[in-house]
Amino acid sequence: MKTYIYFVRHAEPDFSIKDDLTRPLTEQGVADAKKVTNALMNRDITAIYSSPYKRAIDTIKDFAENSGLEIITNNDFCERKVGEWVEDFRGFSEKQWQDFDFKLLGGESLREVQERNIAALFDVIRNNFGENVVIGTHGTALSTIINYFNPNFGHADFWRIVDKMPYILCFIFNDIKLESIEEVEFTLM
Repeated sequence: MKTYIYFVRHAEPDFSIKDDLTRPLTEQGVADAKKVTNALMNRDITAIYSSPYKRAIDTIKDFAENSGLEIITNNDFCERKVGEWVEDFRGFSEKQWQDFDFKLLGGESLREVQERNIAALFDVIRNNFGENVVIGTHGTALSTIINYFNPNFGHADFWRIVDKMPYILCFIFNDIKLESIEEVEFTLM
């Protein structure tokens, strides 16, 4: 039996807000969230999970309201804790992808992010076996999940999707084994 997990990477956030938990979407991000709704509406979604971060919730909120489903937040789906604001994000992310255990004081390594995201993902699959589920997520968190199933996915691949906001990938599981990852096409204008 197949389980479809639609990971929705959040829409464009307002980077002038430095607090990761409360960073909202921009006006463009709010408009793009409605396009996410259109992309997901006819996919027989039965459950919605999300990182507790405002930008992740707000990206799938319109879909949840239109589908009559509740968003279940799970802290294990939150983005990587950096530890402090990083001006040179590209350099920082490259260090983390070169050394999955590298982290700043008070932050998380990519290995730690991956472990908690994968554990939460497998819980969702077990609890929604054979269903279609949406998970609101983040760029780094999603990238570590992709890397878990495809260890060749690295920093260059991460950087190719870093500006894709929103971004939807469908992971198709046959039982608990990943069968494929497919990009969900939708138009952003």
